[in-house]
Amino acid sequence: MDKTLVVTNDFPPRPGGIQAFLHNMALRLDPSGIVVYASTWKRGQEGAEATARFDAEQPFPVVRDRTTMLLPTPRVTRRATELLREHGCTSVWFGAAAPLGLMSPALRRAGARRLVGTTHGHEAGWAQLPASRQLLRRIGEGTDTLTYLGEYTRSRIASALTDEAAARMVQLPPGVDEKTFHPGSGGDEVRARLGLADRPVVVCVSRLVPRKGQDTLILAMPRILAAVPDAVLLIVGGGPYEDDLRKLAGETGVAHAVRFTGAVPWEELPAHYGAGDVFAMPCRTRRGGLDVEGLGIVYLEASATGLPVVAGDSGGAPDAVLEGETGYVVQGGSPAQAADRIVTLLRDPELRARMGARGRQWVEERWRWDLLAERLKELL
Repeated sequence: MDKTLVVTNDFPPRPGGIQAFLHNMALRLDPSGIVVYASTWKRGQEGAEATARFDAEQPFPVVRDRTTMLLPTPRVTRRATELLREHGCTSVWFGAAAPLGLMSPALRRAGARRLVGTTHGHEAGWAQLPASRQLLRRIGEGTDTLTYLGEYTRSRIASALTDEAAARMVQLPPGVDEKTFHPGSGGDEVRARLGLADRPVVVCVSRLVPRKGQDTLILAMPRILAAVPDAVLLIVGGGPYEDDLRKLAGETGVAHAVRFTGAVPWEELPAHYGAGDVFAMPCRTRRGGLDVEGLGIVYLEASATGLPVVAGDSGGAPDAVLEGETGYVVQGGSPAQAADRIVTLLRDPELRARMGARGRQWVEERWRWDLLAERLKELL
């Protein structure tokens, strides 16, 4: 049997969208045909125990490196080649092509016949800086295929590659578990628990960092409340920006209409999406294009739940929206544009229902995990 070595820093229980992407893909491969080589999530007893519990539950072996960040150093490269040979792997999947794909030549010499590197948003940033651009070019030359999320990331990453490597790129976005994210996922219970049963709810599910645009939503609330006085903004997730966002809500005078849930267990996320009438995350590009949204799986999870979405125009986020069909794309960082689209949706139940139904249909047609996992199997 052909076996695959997965080499990645991005693997649960470390939280995040890329981690969920890799885990969901790995679960849809033959468990007897993969071995995961991953970094350690957290140092200390608590992190070690959480990681050990997670790893023991997986249907495939997970080998953890002692470091919290795998880099293509001689030691890590030696360990990866040892695992390749020990487990008889003939292919390698780099969970994030940069920088781990720099190990490709050594792994090929060790017997790997196929090397696939997945790219996300940060590789598009690498393509803009001279030094990292050269490294990305080497990664493209060393692998058989680099995958991309959407046209935005493809065009920027391809600009750093040789023509031959660019021609070998294949689209492989993350998917959505349409059986987990669906209408009727428990939103009424979340609404009741939070005292929001009869209020129009704008929900944002994401890590709390400046790029995601929760601050734009808070600044949009005065306009939204002027049109829909009982509206509430439900901010789901944790992150380093939370204190700033709470302060902003107070300074803006809308603290009474903004609810923060903090971090929510993964199994409760579908119900929190379902608690909304509209999903909004007006993400924006920062740091001169180095901090950019690769795709925005949250928009697709919201669509699968039957919600219309309002997305920002950062990077590949528009690829996750059918403009005017499943939702709207607004200028990231524009409270006025976000408020305008949100108010339009909150005032029109038929429009919300139509966009939500179209979004659900689109996810089932194009974004299901099983469809995308078949594409990965072919690449490997």
